[in-house]
Amino acid sequence: MTVSSNASTGELFRLVQAGHASSRADLARLTGLSASTVTMRVDELMAHGYVEEAGIGPSKGGRRPRVLAVKDTDTVVAAADLGENHVVVVLMNRRGDIVAEANRSLSLLAGPRAVITETWTIAQELAAGMEPSVRIEGVAMSLPGPVDSRDGRLLAPTRMPGWNGVVVSQLLSEVSGVPTVVENDANAMAVGECMERGPAVSDLVFVKAGSGIGCGIVGNGHLHRGFRGVAGDISHVAIAGAPPVICSCGRAGCLDVVASGTAIVDALRESGVEVETLDDVLALADNAHPRATGLLREAGQRVGEVLATIINFFNPQVLAMGGKLATAESFIAGVRQAIYTLCLPMSTDQLEISVSAAGPLAGARGVGWALLRRLLAPNRIDQVIRGDAVSSI
Repeated sequence: MTVSSNASTGELFRLVQAGHASSRADLARLTGLSASTVTMRVDELMAHGYVEEAGIGPSKGGRRPRVLAVKDTDTVVAAADLGENHVVVVLMNRRGDIVAEANRSLSLLAGPRAVITETWTIAQELAAGMEPSVRIEGVAMSLPGPVDSRDGRLLAPTRMPGWNGVVVSQLLSEVSGVPTVVENDANAMAVGECMERGPAVSDLVFVKAGSGIGCGIVGNGHLHRGFRGVAGDISHVAIAGAPPVICSCGRAGCLDVVASGTAIVDALRESGVEVETLDDVLALADNAHPRATGLLREAGQRVGEVLATIINFFNPQVLAMGGKLATAESFIAGVRQAIYTLCLPMSTDQLEISVSAAGPLAGARGVGWALLRRLLAPNRIDQVIRGDAVSSI
């Protein structure tokens, strides 16, 4: 990776933050700046508390370099991943490390303000419980519904009554009083997955399969949101030959109503099996219940049918599966079967299809990282160093 030879001090920080550079020599090589200019700008970053020297690195033929790293401070960001009936809240330092976490029951039916207020309270409790206590400099939230990337507004979410049209970013700012970022959960998970896998994976499709189904796309290392932020929303793709179940969008046979966890629970109930939640379905499948196992595999095949088109079109390195359905072997087997049947061999011969490496914290970690990238954006750092008023995120 190379950047402009006119790289600013903030842009040098971004190279360190992203893991592309770990020494002054790396920065000089990537930017073409002179060693003296790099040293001057690194000194500015150190003086303002953005980077620090973190030991001595291995020699590359000369004197061993001093390793540069993002400096850990007494500030953190809070990141929350909202599910239908729970919330995961984490605190992350400026390096992107998770330093505290909580998983609490919380129903979206309580309404936007109540849910956001409770989430912020959990974050504050986590911060106060750390030794020493830390200050939250921003809060991020991922949501199980389409989010307009221009203003943080929810767009016709399927299982969030009372949330449609709510500008969550604005409400979150009102409650917390700090900068905010709001993102769709599958997008956030895709970012978290890339963080876990590192720079070797730059083209990835992430599928979140739980009570609902969503998809996030990372191309060339960058999240692809599309014009309004709803790229990857596969939940309303019509499935050929699917049962004519009416979807919340008014059409019949959408992926969400024939292959999601909620759809599987409903189908089992209709066949006389007593289940209450998706966890009950997964428990039955673990005990080789034929109907539960068959429905999970069938759901996987339908999801795979939709993903096959995406794989052929986008040609990713990795297809990562997250959410509760991804813990069921029969569901994953159905996805694999459809993809290998319907995709071109050249699209699948080196494709990795696997369960998420980032695990249940992928969403919170991903949206927290998005917030850190905005809070520590090069232009904001340059403004601080020049002594200018810092622009909003």
